[in-house]
Amino acid sequence: MVITYHKGECFKVTFGDTTLAFNPISKESKLGTVKFGADVALISLNHPDFNGAEEVSFGAKRPFVVDGPGEYEIGDVKVRGHAVKTMYQGKEYFNTMYQVTLEGMNLLFLGALGTADIEASILSEMGDVDILFIPIGGGDVLDASAASKLATKLEPRAIIPMHYDNKSLGAFLEEEGSQNGKPQEKLTIKKKDILAMEGDTILLKS
Repeated sequence: MVITYHKGECFKVTFGDTTLAFNPISKESKLGTVKFGADVALISLNHPDFNGAEEVSFGAKRPFVVDGPGEYEIGDVKVRGHAVKTMYQGKEYFNTMYQVTLEGMNLLFLGALGTADIEASILSEMGDVDILFIPIGGGDVLDASAASKLATKLEPRAIIPMHYDNKSLGAFLEEEGSQNGKPQEKLTIKKKDILAMEGDTILLKS
């Protein structure tokens, strides 16, 4: 599995011939668009910063769009979505957190989550989290302290921060006691690599 970061909350996850896009950025967003082909686009919140499914229709690839709670199976990809209310830019939305199972790994993508107070019934369904994608920037999403506390509760093997600036990133790394301040171009990882990790923070260049 190869993971690359494309600003905001946008990630490209590739395994074999299949590509997933998490929260692709729309051309209406101020973050700047993305352009790559995806087989599956997962949209956590209906806002231009996250709902650019049309931007990951490229070449022969036209994504299957997942944009809400429920269970989905697309080829070898299994998805479960859990919706929670959140505020984003002064407006109330439903934000969908996605559990994605592939290559024997459990990925948990929290989207534009604004509160760490997730219902116990939802948390109990998360299982053992291998890779956690978590917003840390504060404001409309979790701040560094709340993100760190939620990460501790979820006990992921690897943590990938998103939706941050340099100040919030520094605060999160301090909360986590991590010295990992050097972003990687991409993360290439297998299940055996994940099993050797214990809450490692992984930074990816955007």
